[in-house]
Amino acid sequence: MPTALTVRGLDEDLVRRLKLRAARHGRSMEAECRDILRQALANEPQDFRALASSLRQSLADRAHRPAGDVMAATRAETWAALPEAIPSDMPGEGEGA
Repeated sequence: MPTALTVRGLDEDLVRRLKLRAARHGRSMEAECRDILRQALANEPQDFRALASSLRQSLADRAHRPAGDVMAATRAETWAALPEAIPSDMPGEGEGA
């Protein structure tokens, strides 16, 4: 059963460009909108399980590390780089700070 959809708040330039695109394709703005939506959603997974399966397949060959390990390594790299980022003439503790 067809369902109606109302889209509010479109700016004038977008509507103008939609009219031009519809005219180039020889159809109404409504038909053009349907086609744009159909094309935009053509490759979208239909449900969560399909999306999860697709993600698992695309990541199957990648090595995985626990998030805690990645965060710890990032912190260690950040702290290791800090002394280089601090100017040497900056007063430290006990030096008039």
